Amino acid sequence: MFSNIDAVILARAQFAFTISFHIIFPSFTIGLASWLAVVEWRWLKTGNRLYEDIYRMWVKIFAVTFGMGVVSGVVLSYQFGTNWSVFSDKVGNVLGPLLGYEVLTAFFLEASFLGIMLFGWNRVSKKMHFASTLIVATGTLISAFWILSANSWMQTPAGFRVGEHSLLYPTNWMQVIFNPSFPYRFIHMTTAAYLTTAFAVGGIGAFYLWRKRHVSHARIMLGMAMIMAVFVSAFQALVGDMHGLNTLEHQPLKVSAIEGIWETQRGAALKLFGWPDQQEEKTKYCIEIPKLSSFILTRDLNGEVKGLKEWPKEKRPPVAVVFWSFRIMAGIGVLMIATGAIALVLYLKKTLFRARWFQLWCMAMTPSGFIAVLAGWFVTEAGRQPYAVYNVLLTAQTVSPVGVTPIAMSLIAFIAVYGFIFSAGVYYIVLLVRKGPETENDKEVFGSHGVKKPPLVTNNLGSQSGGQDV
Repeated sequence: MFSNIDAVILARAQFAFTISFHIIFPSFTIGLASWLAVVEWRWLKTGNRLYEDIYRMWVKIFAVTFGMGVVSGVVLSYQFGTNWSVFSDKVGNVLGPLLGYEVLTAFFLEASFLGIMLFGWNRVSKKMHFASTLIVATGTLISAFWILSANSWMQTPAGFRVGEHSLLYPTNWMQVIFNPSFPYRFIHMTTAAYLTTAFAVGGIGAFYLWRKRHVSHARIMLGMAMIMAVFVSAFQALVGDMHGLNTLEHQPLKVSAIEGIWETQRGAALKLFGWPDQQEEKTKYCIEIPKLSSFILTRDLNGEVKGLKEWPKEKRPPVAVVFWSFRIMAGIGVLMIATGAIALVLYLKKTLFRARWFQLWCMAMTPSGFIAVLAGWFVTEAGRQPYAVYNVLLTAQTVSPVGVTPIAMSLIAFIAVYGFIFSAGVYYIVLLVRKGPETENDKEVFGSHGVKKPPLVTNNLGSQSGGQDV
């Protein structure tokens, strides 16, 4: 049934599916944990109950998202042993400790204090609860540090040697951890996570304003989100430019695929749109801006940009995937910057929270961060192919000696199970969003965990009980 499918392609498709599913959740929880810390800090500083209400609502969403991220992340570890056992054998001496450090320094930290975040109300002091939120937020950043370090090493390997049987051994841990692309990719990913959270929170706030519900809470959500849109989206563009120049230095082939340039040339035009044809080795139907690609990459209008033909065909990545994924990511980035600029103008005109069209726009931008993160990872991972470790280890050399049928059947199972888990998680989050922040009156009726309290009745002795006689 699956005899005509290449095992390597199928194994890559399975890992691409599971990692794409997984990355959605960390990209949200990293930003959401830090935002929750800011919201709780504002509550403690101002005493404004609106911040407490917002925190209590979003910490439940954080818990659901965190849980789905953990479950989907565990599966990836198993796949290293099932589909990619040769990869694990060859690079385990380098990547194994990095992933182990992530568990020891980040996951245990998050898991230990998440319970206090969720259930510590009225059980610990306000300062201790705030400290727990800060610790969990710090844990998400530490987790991102180690994961991005490991993945960046695969992009720009350093501090290692090749031993017997092509096994890789670390020679300098500082070079392994702080490899050439890591600083840029860590900042770029962290900033992307903050923007993902900002536009998700802003979209929900805009939804409440549109429906004229929880208006006071919604103004805080949308206002804080637009502060991020104004400042962080522009910063992300700067970081992205620096990351691109670093990629040009260490992975020029990936940049050529991003640009869709086949012939080495000076004064290369920026292809806004087009269709890269890998068979004919040219990009068709182009809409271009003359010399802009050379200027962006070399800071010279007539600077030289290498074309894809400088490398053998078998060493080139899937150009169309890289080309279009980058444009989706960059296009969303431009929309985020534009959203921030519009929000600033509306704020100065004192119409930020009244412009109905802008509320609709923010609602439409709610999933934009998730889409941009996925597109960015497609650029990163597809652009590294055909290597698992760039210029060191080919992907085809790292796959397990497993037949096509087991890989295909497990992929089908993953799609079915993940679809159920994702649907259930999203359904619960939608219920939380529809319910919205709880007010003081809600807490009196429902309690701190949203479970409706039994009505108080007076018995014949004049005492009160929870719905039953003494």
